[in-house]
Amino acid sequence: MNAAGNPRLEQRLAGLSPTFTTAQARQALLSPRDLAHLVTEGKTGELSRGVYRRADAPETAHADVLAVCARAPRAVVCGESALALHELVDDIPAAVHIAVPRGSRRPTISCPPTVVAQYAARTFDLGVERFEAAPGETVPLYGAARSVVDAMRHRGRLGETLALSALGRHLRRSGRGGVGELQHLARELDALSVVRPAVEAVLA
Repeated sequence: MNAAGNPRLEQRLAGLSPTFTTAQARQALLSPRDLAHLVTEGKTGELSRGVYRRADAPETAHADVLAVCARAPRAVVCGESALALHELVDDIPAAVHIAVPRGSRRPTISCPPTVVAQYAARTFDLGVERFEAAPGETVPLYGAARSVVDAMRHRGRLGETLALSALGRHLRRSGRGGVGELQHLARELDALSVVRPAVEAVLA
């Protein structure tokens, strides 16, 4: 069967989101064999195991993030990846960093490379926003202020230079008006003793 010459397959594919999973394809009545044909014909491509992106989808620089979030729908983009998406650091992380609630199952994703952290369930949803990774496609990530506070909390792992650089860049954007949000988040995350003196030093 030639997928390129099968209007029914192409119509079913067109009804899916630009980035979709095998389960979503199955709901659209596309079998694994149908998907294989569509991949062979160049109508779609596999981003990660069980995650596909239509060939006619808009270009994006964040295909890895889309793939990881499709495979781990409960996760939130965090750490270096969130800082990069907020343009608070210049380096592009070598892996996609995501967080899941502590006590939940940790997803195992090797392609694209993925780093999984576990955050306290009580504060897991604090500061979550949506980021448009491609036109019309959003993923959950921690907001800029939460990402900075997390960087300061985990500066031993991320590096103090990176954390302070992200803090300084965020404060230059938000000004003194952003201090209150940082301190509120730091208080909720039991990191006020770390964040407050750093903020004072940057603003001095």
